Amino acid sequence: MDVGGCPLPEDRLYDLEHDVWWAADPSGDGSARVGVLGTLAAFAGPFREVTFRPVDGRVARGRSVATVESARFTGAVRLPVDAVVVARNDALPARPRLLNDAPYSDGWVVRVRPDRPDDPARFLESAAAVAGRLAEQIRVRRIRCWPQTPDLELFEIGIECSAVLTALNDELARQPAGTAVLLVTDDPTSPIEMVRWSDQTGHPVLAHRAEGTLHQFLVRKEAQPRPRRRRP
Repeated sequence: MDVGGCPLPEDRLYDLEHDVWWAADPSGDGSARVGVLGTLAAFAGPFREVTFRPVDGRVARGRSVATVESARFTGAVRLPVDAVVVARNDALPARPRLLNDAPYSDGWVVRVRPDRPDDPARFLESAAAVAGRLAEQIRVRRIRCWPQTPDLELFEIGIECSAVLTALNDELARQPAGTAVLLVTDDPTSPIEMVRWSDQTGHPVLAHRAEGTLHQFLVRKEAQPRPRRRRP
């Protein structure tokens, strides 16, 4: 399911109050993975630190099991039901960006076993049940989900596209391969020019979104770009 441009998998349950999801383990052993919503990751920006709390035994509903931090957000990951933590995602402290890049798969936070098997159904909701409220949350918070979390934003307003592209090229030259740049411009010719730019440089435009007079382009710097068209 897609809500306001953000993915919302239908194979799990949700706690919007705490921005977490719950996915039962397919093995049927009664455990489940818990992670943060992709909308929270989009709102927070690139995560740079994940710290697990040293909790043992039963953890009450609403208590935190980890803290996540980005440049503009710090918050707790809270359990949606009473449960025992049986595993932590050891990859997260070394790669916090997994929360951004794969929030519903490799970016899971903890695996738990609920105290009472019926609690998830009592306290959590399906994707269909939360979709309307999540859409409103996306609107109010002005959340924008992208195929890759932007590493930086480049605002070029009131200048011609040639100057915009010069600024973009200069910025990409300073960044390592794999960097995603969100370019924002109000040049009306930019949709055409960005296609041409991508063909000439070999760096892909991952997404384009138009809002009013503004155009937003998510581009990624390739390690070995392959231009499809020679520069004039």
